[in-house]
Amino acid sequence: MAKLYFSYAAMNAGKSTILLQAAYNYRERGMDVLLLTSALYRDADDGHISSRIGISAEATLYTQDTDLFTLIQERMGEGRLDAIFVDEAQFLTREQVWQLARVADHLGMPVLAYGLRTDFRGELFEGSAALLAVADSLREVRTICECGRKATMVIRQGPDGRALTEGDQISIEKTTYVSLCRRHWEERMGRFPKT
Repeated sequence: MAKLYFSYAAMNAGKSTILLQAAYNYRERGMDVLLLTSALYRDADDGHISSRIGISAEATLYTQDTDLFTLIQERMGEGRLDAIFVDEAQFLTREQVWQLARVADHLGMPVLAYGLRTDFRGELFEGSAALLAVADSLREVRTICECGRKATMVIRQGPDGRALTEGDQISIEKTTYVSLCRRHWEERMGRFPKT
């Protein structure tokens, strides 16, 4: 039985690296996979999933208007397909998450989605909220805070290095993000005094 999987983490935890490694493993065994990634940050029409450690692979871009069920069903009609990998899953719409669930349930295709859980304000992304609600399997990918504790939050830094407390959830500006534990996130966001 195919499932919808969601692997989530804070920034710089290695989600894309894990996705690329898993896709490589499928291909190494002679299987075919479809890689999908968000078009939100792309300057061109060609898609790639890249990791900070220097590996990458071609991917099909999706927008918030893409019908993922139809896209995947059509791709399945072109030949063998063994798994779907979705990067930047936080940018999916709620309906797209349900489309991916239908791919697993009705087309029998495993779907592995990777993304952020929360934004810089500590709020769930729409895609992440839907995935947390309907995915068959949830997996937290861990990264660490500057203090060594598990990082579960992320701040968006302004040009002066200070944490921004306001702004759009999704920003296409070149911005620096830092993953922190909840305690240090609250301190940097000015919600609790440093102790």
